[in-house]
Amino acid sequence: MSYDLIQTASVIRYPYLWAREAGRGETEGRKERPVAVGVRMARPDGDLVLFFPITTKEPEASRFAIEVPTIEKRRAGLDADRRLWIIFDEFNIDVVGNSFYLEPAPPIGSFGKAFFLPLLREFIARRKSATEVSRRR
Repeated sequence: MSYDLIQTASVIRYPYLWAREAGRGETEGRKERPVAVGVRMARPDGDLVLFFPITTKEPEASRFAIEVPTIEKRRAGLDADRRLWIIFDEFNIDVVGNSFYLEPAPPIGSFGKAFFLPLLREFIARRKSATEVSRRR
């Protein structure tokens, strides 16, 4: 397998480490969950990738989170019968090919660009208020 399909708007399974867990000193995600690939930036030592968690737990109103519409859940290979949110005010950052957590498995699906790219632009505008959890070693 290859890491080539891990691109913006794809959805993969990843052991996401929540900021609250990292803040308590935890270093491992408690379970694999679907995450949205935000940005992949080419680097000589391995591409840097941002991951946004997808959750079934309804976020607080103060969070920058978007409920995933049914059509997008289907495109992304997610359960269309469950309410799901993408969280954009925190993210994990990792390095492709140099990660303990990232596998070269194909994505489970992908969000439509018309849905995801405006959200990514909004994240970029709010980037300074988001919490980064680095998974780089």
